[in-house]
Amino acid sequence: MTDMVDATQPKEHEGLSQAEIDELVAQADTGGRSAGGFIGRLIAGIALLWSLFQLWYASPLPFAVGIGVFNDTEARSIHLAFAVVLAFLAFPPGHGAVQTIFGLGVPLVLGGLLALSAGDIFPVWVVLAITVVVAAACALPTRNDRVAIHEWIMAAIGGFCAAYLFLFYGPIADRVGQPVFIDYVVSVAGLLLLLEATRRSLGPALVIVASLFLVYTVLGPWMPEIVAHKGNNLREIVNHHWISTEGVFGIALGVSTSFVFLFVLFGALLDKAGAGNYFIQVAFSLMGHMKGGPAKAAVVSSAMTGLISGSSIANVVTTGTFTIPLMKKVGFSSEKAGAVEVASSVNGQIMPPVMGAAAFLMVEYVGIPYFDVVKHAFLPAVISYIALVYIVHLEAAKAGMEGLPRAYVPGPLMRRLVGFVFGVAVLCAISFGVYYGMGWIRPTFGAAAPYVIFAVLTAAYVGLVAFGSRYPEPKLDDPNAPVSALPLPGPTIKSGLHFILPVVVLVWALMVERLSPGLSAFWASAFMIFILLTQRPLFAIFRGERQMGAAFRRGWDELVDGLISGARNMIGIGIATATAGIIVGAVSQTGVGSALADVVEVLSGGNLLAILFLTAILSLILGMGLPTTANYIVVSALLAPVIVTLGQENGLLVPLIAVHLFVFYFGIMADVTPPVGLASFAAAAVSGGDPIRTGFVAFFYSLRTAALPFLFIFNTDLLLIEVDWIHGVFIFVIATVAMLLFAAGTQGWFIARNRLWETVALLLLAFTFFRPGFWMDMVFPPYEDVPPAEIAAAAGEVPSGENLRLRISGLDSVGETREWVVLLELPDGATGEERIEAAGLTLVERDGKTIIDDVAFDSPAQDVGLDWDQEIVRVLKSAETPSKYWIYIPALLLLALVIWAQRRRAPPASGEQQAVA
Repeated sequence: MTDMVDATQPKEHEGLSQAEIDELVAQADTGGRSAGGFIGRLIAGIALLWSLFQLWYASPLPFAVGIGVFNDTEARSIHLAFAVVLAFLAFPPGHGAVQTIFGLGVPLVLGGLLALSAGDIFPVWVVLAITVVVAAACALPTRNDRVAIHEWIMAAIGGFCAAYLFLFYGPIADRVGQPVFIDYVVSVAGLLLLLEATRRSLGPALVIVASLFLVYTVLGPWMPEIVAHKGNNLREIVNHHWISTEGVFGIALGVSTSFVFLFVLFGALLDKAGAGNYFIQVAFSLMGHMKGGPAKAAVVSSAMTGLISGSSIANVVTTGTFTIPLMKKVGFSSEKAGAVEVASSVNGQIMPPVMGAAAFLMVEYVGIPYFDVVKHAFLPAVISYIALVYIVHLEAAKAGMEGLPRAYVPGPLMRRLVGFVFGVAVLCAISFGVYYGMGWIRPTFGAAAPYVIFAVLTAAYVGLVAFGSRYPEPKLDDPNAPVSALPLPGPTIKSGLHFILPVVVLVWALMVERLSPGLSAFWASAFMIFILLTQRPLFAIFRGERQMGAAFRRGWDELVDGLISGARNMIGIGIATATAGIIVGAVSQTGVGSALADVVEVLSGGNLLAILFLTAILSLILGMGLPTTANYIVVSALLAPVIVTLGQENGLLVPLIAVHLFVFYFGIMADVTPPVGLASFAAAAVSGGDPIRTGFVAFFYSLRTAALPFLFIFNTDLLLIEVDWIHGVFIFVIATVAMLLFAAGTQGWFIARNRLWETVALLLLAFTFFRPGFWMDMVFPPYEDVPPAEIAAAAGEVPSGENLRLRISGLDSVGETREWVVLLELPDGATGEERIEAAGLTLVERDGKTIIDDVAFDSPAQDVGLDWDQEIVRVLKSAETPSKYWIYIPALLLLALVIWAQRRRAPPASGEQQAVA
């Protein structure tokens, strides 16, 4: 085994100790205040109450007993109240210039602007008085180990302002649009205190962005002409942002309340039960012996952790504490070890089912079922992880690294293959048995089916615990200690198979029963609570241990810790979704989205690729320093409409889910990208490397993640949109090969070190495999241009199930004159005229132009945005072309040439410099 780090790396500073790492996690996610005694117990108690409230709200119990039923608005208000109170108690305000500038400056500037917008609507002196009091409270110094008096007051007032909609829901509903004196006071104080809670829990980035949008809301008339608007007064701001569900209490906070909390809680309970350590140990037992094995295991364990994690920073620190030192042991530099962990942890945010809570927001913003969001997001995420494992392999091959020593001698290859195939067959048999068995139970037992299913799950759980009790519980070893051998795969995997059951419950409820995400997470969390309370006593029974009381206490303590951790992990997400609501509210109130589209169009010159690159860069900038959830809300609210609008004008019609995934991918890339990349700073703190260099290396490793959004914008097959399963398997194989070739091209190594022409060829091949139609369309244009006057003839020739592509000129849905492209669905009919009429269109010829004279209500034509008096400029009919997959023949020949050229140069038996393609 080589140890290149000690020999070649300058030790500018060592990684953090475990205590410092725990403090880093607390500061980033759960609150860094180290108060003990009564204050610590109070914070824990409030967090526990928050978790219990969320479980009650998500459960069917309130409706069964008829008490404690909250509507969406009331629940959002209570949710935010808990988050604000905990933000002021658990997160200290910081010290020095940052606290002074933001604590004093932000309330004064925003309060002054709100006073300016008050005019004759509300007494200006009241707004200024609130501003001065809040600014003074925010700027007062405090200690990290105690909660000062003014913080108690801010927590109480902030909690009251957040809970205002719940406490006075009836009177507020009776005076919609007509706020009274107390409404103004609560709204102004609530906005200022929410921004201070945001600064404490998330840092200044989101505060700056939200403040800029509030400034823009007030100072619209004084903005540059291209983004100017009429401006909004205090009544409009109060109504929109605090007293209604358009701003702070909007969709984003609703998703946090209904869905996200339960999934974060489920992840926390799973981790407290020992599943987090189990996932890491399983990954290391299976992959640690390979070239660069710890790095590959880091990728896989981060993927498994990312399935249930809502934070890339928490993912970095949780798995990185163990993986980064081991990566350094086998030869990775501090920066490369940190970069691998960053790339794999940030990728966890694109992995369904949670996707850093963005999956649930997409359900609301895109308007498609949760199952479809998971289906569309799954393939790019898996391909990205496979490519990262391959990148790690190439890095290990280039440096001649070895893996960690095994604790056993593997059997013959054939025996291992047979064992693997048998294991897959058993797993498939169990899956089919579960699927069809559950399908049989429901119609057979009717209303009693849930109890029967619970009994079956309990029996399976007890059986798996009995089976796992024969093997020792996986221990998280000290990564800084010498590694004598890896854990044995068999015993490691078998010791925690019962952890899979809650995930099965979650997936079953989501994918098969099609329950709402919130209810699915509730049942999965309820099953996790059952496991936490029973697994320790069951293990004690099956292992013949007599300390049953201690086992019960340990299970109870783990449950309480999990409930508290889940709530504390949600502080930042709850605050972020509320503050991001300010941004979303400002976008809807001012129309800045269409103005931003104009800016991007001017800067790009109308070029489609330039539009996408500018949108990607803006997503990176807007995402800097923001947590995943807030980051997605901001970039989707601002930039998704830009791609849709400008894409239509340039003939690119992209499904909305593809657009939202595009901006989401680039938003989370901001966690990697210097100079702000928070995940890179966290990884550097663990590795002892330079954070900026770590960020640049991580960004280089993440290029495959940056390439995917461009590819699925132009080739939506990657998102499994309208694709059958056979075609889906084919796409997965081809796209994986393409991404591996892209990784080999960007890493400069395939079978041997690349020459320049080989790198170019590999990148060209990757693009060709991803988008074969690009080259075929140059030879055989996919559309035939038909004069608008002949639209009826073209409509008659369109095959059933296909659409007619129309370029339209006129006023769009917001009253602006522009050109854009639509896909018109044509119902069946005997003639083209009948099909056009069935689609809801009435056309007339006027001065040689084809004009839309009328559009039928609730017709396909109305659905795509067509309206009367618009002109049909062009008609594009699908042309008959050869299959785009013929292009794979020359591509495969070029690939064979690259393989032949590199094999000639590869040393015959040099395992140190040879990568398996």
